[in-house]
Amino acid sequence: MRKKNKNIVLENIKLVNAGAKGVAVGKTEEGKTVLVSGAVPGDVVNARVKKSKSKYVEAEAIEILEKSPFRVEPKCIHFGVCGGCKWQNLSYEKQLDFKHDEVFNNIKRIGGLEDFETQRILGSEEQYFYRNKMEFSFSNARWLTQDEVNSGEDFGDKNALGFHIPGMWSKILDLKECFLQEEPSNSIRLAVKNYAVENGLAFFDVKNQEGFLRTLMMRQNSNGEWMVLFQLFREEKENREKLFEFLLEKFPQIKTLVYCINSKPNDSIYDQDVQTYFGDGFLMEEMDGLKFKIGPKSFFQTNYKQALELYRKTLEFADLNGDEVVYDLYTGTGTIAQYVAKNAKQVIGIESVQEAIDAAKEHAELNGLSNCTFYCGDMKDIFNDEFLANHPKADILITDPPRDGMHQKVVEQILKLSPKRVVYVSCNSATQARDLALMKHQYKLIKILPVDMFPQTHHVENIALLELLSEA
Repeated sequence: MRKKNKNIVLENIKLVNAGAKGVAVGKTEEGKTVLVSGAVPGDVVNARVKKSKSKYVEAEAIEILEKSPFRVEPKCIHFGVCGGCKWQNLSYEKQLDFKHDEVFNNIKRIGGLEDFETQRILGSEEQYFYRNKMEFSFSNARWLTQDEVNSGEDFGDKNALGFHIPGMWSKILDLKECFLQEEPSNSIRLAVKNYAVENGLAFFDVKNQEGFLRTLMMRQNSNGEWMVLFQLFREEKENREKLFEFLLEKFPQIKTLVYCINSKPNDSIYDQDVQTYFGDGFLMEEMDGLKFKIGPKSFFQTNYKQALELYRKTLEFADLNGDEVVYDLYTGTGTIAQYVAKNAKQVIGIESVQEAIDAAKEHAELNGLSNCTFYCGDMKDIFNDEFLANHPKADILITDPPRDGMHQKVVEQILKLSPKRVVYVSCNSATQARDLALMKHQYKLIKILPVDMFPQTHHVENIALLELLSEA
């Protein structure tokens, strides 16, 4: 260890593993754990300390002394600046290995669970261009690299259309390319940027809260149909219509174009009145014969192909014979509920967001599913003794909570309900493991299956199957 420019630098750190949120993990000569950003497992680095805790040190790599054998060349020119694909420099097989191990270790270490089957992580067929929804922000003051700042040059056009720089919400990276959404995503974004600059349209000024163009969202379905949504800070009818007509003429793939005028301090659209300029205002999606209506505010899994695999595996874990009552907690728009409904006697879904429940009911009617019932309310409040007393007892329970996991009251109600099987789908295996630990005196963990929904990132989903202990 040495001091450099009043900063502590750790030298010659061998990084041997991956930790939470994609950091690489090594140890000092004294045996203290070091969590290093900006490097991959297998690298040997010098790293500058950012935070020092009693049990570990957080640091950032400032020099790579030996490159990891697992390193690959990043595809994107923005890698390292854009925060979207932090593992693009790590081979996909190794990404899967580290994700698989993270889930397994969390279940064992945090959950205190042993003697369960661990199925090999389900990798994504597509490692790039797998997202069906992307959102970009306009800015009149694009983020400048340190080299650009140091040069003292006047770069003239500072307009940007791209992503927020991690940790700096007011700074927008002007994207030249992105490998997350297939064409014509890049072409549409670049065409909008060029048209706006050439025609003098005002990009949003986040500090002064003024301008015209605010955000651009693009969605697609599996049939190659596209939705484009613009958020505008103010109405400029003539400019708006000319821009929209330009896009519709240039990109026939656009099946619907919608917009809203949003002059709030934030760019959330969920409380906004979205107007349809062209098309139906929504796209239709199909999953194994089920139809779903996807609007500008709809939640729908962003990796369509992998979501379909996740639902198929969830149904497989549930092992339904057609006679069971199924509860689907945190049902969202009812996608999983409806996916399993064809194999169940009755499905009861619960969700806290009214718009999602409205969509779930609409989709159930669209798909002719008369055995699905949906309820809206905060899970810890609505899923209570009275609810259980007034509804058929669940044979199977599926739960897919947000990253924070389930509230303890919800876990307690599941234990009271005592369904014979629980299928727990999670986007955070740490909170999932915590919840499983609360259930282990009554349920046995049979198996887990990690699922990679987001290649090139550290995020990983997990499906866990629990069965009621015979003596419970």
